[in-house]
Amino acid sequence: MAEKAHNVLFLCTGNSARSILAEAILSRLGTQHFNSYSAGSQPKGEPHPQALKLLGSLNYDTTRFRSKSWDEFARPGAPNLDFVFTVCDNAAGEVCPVWPGQPVSAHWGVPDPAAVKGSDAEIAAAFAETYRLMNNRIAAFVNLPIRSIDRLSLTRRLDDIGKR
Repeated sequence: MAEKAHNVLFLCTGNSARSILAEAILSRLGTQHFNSYSAGSQPKGEPHPQALKLLGSLNYDTTRFRSKSWDEFARPGAPNLDFVFTVCDNAAGEVCPVWPGQPVSAHWGVPDPAAVKGSDAEIAAAFAETYRLMNNRIAAFVNLPIRSIDRLSLTRRLDDIGKR
């Protein structure tokens, strides 16, 4: 019997950069074991152009990414979430909806590349660094022995990944 794929939601306020990058990375690294989603408390309405440019340069299909409200994941019929990660400090401090499935959650805050001011090269470098940080964390996450550790130990390990 095939194992059930875990549903993972990445949250950020605007759902335009960090959470979109995390959703993309997990969709690649967690194939067959994870379903990745992203959302925001106050979605910008579209992904940041630099996030899409970076993902496109790394051969991701960017047509599936959209900026959406976290309310989509609190509605009846939404996927039961197994994990919820906040990737920005604002979302971590907000009162989240009640998620179906009682997910394990952790805060994996990274600086907002969309807030960087400077040349095109400096902005691109900020997005690349955010991608690198998220890729490292998600790689560590997908390699955890999730099915063989208890919930408290899993929560601690996820918190540790966020501090790296």
